[in-house]
Amino acid sequence: MALWFAGFALIALLAFIAVTFNELVVARNGVRKAWSDIDVQLQRRHDLVPQLVGVVRGYAGHEHDTFDAVAQSRARAQANRSIAGREQAETELTGQLSRVLALQENYPDLKASANFLQLQRELVETENRLQTARNAYNEAVRSYNVQIQNFPEFLLARPFGFRDAEFFQAQDRTPVSVNA
Repeated sequence: MALWFAGFALIALLAFIAVTFNELVVARNGVRKAWSDIDVQLQRRHDLVPQLVGVVRGYAGHEHDTFDAVAQSRARAQANRSIAGREQAETELTGQLSRVLALQENYPDLKASANFLQLQRELVETENRLQTARNAYNEAVRSYNVQIQNFPEFLLARPFGFRDAEFFQAQDRTPVSVNA
């Protein structure tokens, strides 16, 4: 009888470990997928930057310092792989994009350009999608972190290599403003 009970307890323990491990894997993959969604929107944003700079350069060609700063910010943002590094680089890029968009005030022809207006709309749409993706990512991170910190999951999480995920938060981020 004791052997039967021990066998049953072992099977129950193994089932618990398997189920819990699989739940942790699903949660971790949810965080990775949510990060991928942010990355897609960041890439879309990065793809819009040269187009926007090209249109503005056509009207405000002598603003070389602004264009160079945007290009450097974009390069840093694309090169950064850590979440903290991406936060800082994306915040810097947002500031530089705001400077480019502010140039429309000095160039009425630019402000009336159909290409510029279309790129503004696309940038605003991308910023909205990016904010939605950030929110989804941070919710996935919150859920995952709670799960690996809860009892009894934390008994399995650390030994199997599940670590807290980082939130993606902009640092003193001023959204790209578009005054059409």
